Amino acid sequence: MLADEAPGLWPFLAAGYPSIDTTAALLRGFSKLPIRGVELGFPFSDPIADGPVIQRAFSNVLAEGLRVSEVFDMVASVRRDVGFPLVAMASASIVYRIGVGQFVDRARSAGFDGLIVPDISLEEAPDLSECADAAGLRLSMLIAPTTPLDREKRIAQVASGFLYYVSVQGTTGERHKLPSDLNDHVAELREGTGLPVLVGFGISRPEHVRTVCGFADGAIVGSAIVHKISNLVDAGGGKEAIVEDVMRFVAELTGA
Repeated sequence: MLADEAPGLWPFLAAGYPSIDTTAALLRGFSKLPIRGVELGFPFSDPIADGPVIQRAFSNVLAEGLRVSEVFDMVASVRRDVGFPLVAMASASIVYRIGVGQFVDRARSAGFDGLIVPDISLEEAPDLSECADAAGLRLSMLIAPTTPLDREKRIAQVASGFLYYVSVQGTTGERHKLPSDLNDHVAELREGTGLPVLVGFGISRPEHVRTVCGFADGAIVGSAIVHKISNLVDAGGGKEAIVEDVMRFVAELTGA
């Protein structure tokens, strides 16, 4: 999923926000930009580490009655139009409610390339990893700044895609500057595990993307993009205006 690719941007989208058609249009639009992949978040009523911006988006989507099946159907409809990897980010509650095997099968059939289940326990992760691997999907795992070294190694043994390094403690959200020791942590993680490392949480500006891509395998931007969408929705913007403005913002991020 990251083989032979230069570091780059991985945008995050809240699936179905502000509409499932807008998400589809954004995915198609992103295919015209030099991004490396997209994380697509499945709305959940009790997000684990998402800050207020993404929580609000998820709440709005759920209030509209979006179903998991609609997300899978939408991805299947755009898959032939997008060449970049698509990673499904879903709470363990969603995965286990549907059933691990069925969720993985539906993700594969829809056209996803990988999974991130941020709240799955390390003890439960091997079963999901094995199921995903059998379906040809990658399972990426999260590592925080406070994760002990021995646990990092155990997480890396389960992961089959990339490691998602959480740059700061706390929830997702836009921040003015990145931690001063981020480079050192990522370098140690890459050397100790041998896996690609993407960095997320707090990355919101072109200079952040440029800095992170100087030492990591990619930068994940979520809250800043969802915030941009929220502002456009609040201003009464329709699908075309949202897609145009968000693509412009993502182009600025990739231009870094």
